[in-house]
Amino acid sequence: MHAGHVYILSEAKQQADVLIVALNSDRSIREYKAKDRPIVPLQYRMELIAALEDVDYVTWFDELDPREFLQKIKPHVHVIGAEYQNKCVEKEVVEQNGGTLYFVERIEGLSTTAIIEKIKKCAL
Repeated sequence: MHAGHVYILSEAKQQADVLIVALNSDRSIREYKAKDRPIVPLQYRMELIAALEDVDYVTWFDELDPREFLQKIKPHVHVIGAEYQNKCVEKEVVEQNGGTLYFVERIEGLSTTAIIEKIKKCAL
């Protein structure tokens, strides 16, 4: 978790009265990101998120994307990083249930991939 994630969660909380954060399971992250991810296991990621004042509830899902979960909770607003705007597979589920999408712009240089690359360069 890094400051970019905190920024997205802060923006998300401004969109709703109750903020539910659903995290990908370790298995689903390995499948859609990389075999050496996640850096931090699900249990500890959930503890980190739950400790944040803006977060009301934390859960997780094992699928590669959150559509099944979103179909169950039917959020009024679904917040996602703007980098996924053109490949937002959950758009239809959210809108079919009367919800809207809210895209948060990424803060330049604040991504897990960028942090990993910086660490690798320092290790050389």
